[in-house]
Amino acid sequence: MIRSLALTLLLLPTAASAQDLAITHAEAWTMSGTGKVSDATVVVHDGRIVSVSAGGAVPANATVIDAGGRMVTPGLMNAATQLGLVETGSADETNDKSSSNTTLGASFDIQYALNSNSVLLPVARADGLTRAVSYPGAAGTAPFMGQAATIHLTETGDILERPQVAMYVQIGSATLSAAGGSRSAQWQLLRNALTEAGRYQAGKPDQPISRLDAEALQKVLKGQLLVILTQRESDIRQAIALAKDFRLRVAVMGADEAWRCADALAAAKIPVILDPMDNLPISFDQIGARLDNAAILGKAGVRMAFYASGNTIYLSYDAGEAMREVAGLAVANGLPYDQALAAMTQGPATIFGLSDHYGTLAKDQDADLVIWDGDPLEPGTYPWKVFVQGREASLETRQTLLRDRYAKPAALPPVYQK
Repeated sequence: MIRSLALTLLLLPTAASAQDLAITHAEAWTMSGTGKVSDATVVVHDGRIVSVSAGGAVPANATVIDAGGRMVTPGLMNAATQLGLVETGSADETNDKSSSNTTLGASFDIQYALNSNSVLLPVARADGLTRAVSYPGAAGTAPFMGQAATIHLTETGDILERPQVAMYVQIGSATLSAAGGSRSAQWQLLRNALTEAGRYQAGKPDQPISRLDAEALQKVLKGQLLVILTQRESDIRQAIALAKDFRLRVAVMGADEAWRCADALAAAKIPVILDPMDNLPISFDQIGARLDNAAILGKAGVRMAFYASGNTIYLSYDAGEAMREVAGLAVANGLPYDQALAAMTQGPATIFGLSDHYGTLAKDQDADLVIWDGDPLEPGTYPWKVFVQGREASLETRQTLLRDRYAKPAALPPVYQK
């Protein structure tokens, strides 16, 4: 029995160990102060970057990968997904993004539902996504949505990287009815909840918000990021005022009319998480939507991070490919190329507090790397190789397996071979 158990353990699949790598002849977009490095050698040891230098030496015993002039970037990060929370939108049992339980508002926390075995994760990873924010949907207690987490798209193990990385609220037409029909009520409810959370922290009894929500909001008062999902200029200006009045770390998400107050956002150092594809007045909150929103914000000096919604479809499906497409669209409408890349790497890493170990090709950063077969902002480009903390990740997905199975006529059932 012991011999049988030992044999079984030997046959079990094991995670690939981190490699000592030297990626040579790369066009390395470092997203740091060194900018683009041509003919670069990227040296990786024990899952972390050691150096990025033009024509650098290759360490002994390192696995050498000749990039052949290909572009190398940090692994991409989508700043707004529901990866690990939504598998099939039409199947309620695979949808864990939100709660209608009115006892959970600000305290609703998505970390406990993350599915590391989601078949959507390999698809995102094979398209260059190695980090993402997974955020909640609208909760039963307006305007609160709950608490988000950052996830790491590793091939094995738990994908949760940092729980409770930000608190989310939604202000605008989408949640008006849940707040009594007025956006003024939404802002009052939010301000009152923050005030009461401060009083709760001071030990005063009989607070009108629940203990769970009060304790969750205390994190915001102590410096946790508050992400406000809103679109209209007037609401964005209210978000700026809220950050000032309560001395909060605030980011605005959606922000289709942010271009109208770009200078105010820059002055307040409030970052924007946006979908550059938004250009239609889908609601009265988005009458001012325009394709050069990102370009105007970038020119004003606003820190940005990108995501793609596609009417919420791309929050889970094709989260990597869709984000690259909208980044390319932002460049086509005036955003500088390097700023678009930053909005998928260094930007979200800084906004969500990961810049100490991810977001740039620099010494001591995690070796989350992508070698591209072309320009990553072109829809026809895909990763040539993806590394997650120095481990080469498989680019195999359920879709590629189906493609390979049925691509050759001989693999088809006889009836389909005629």
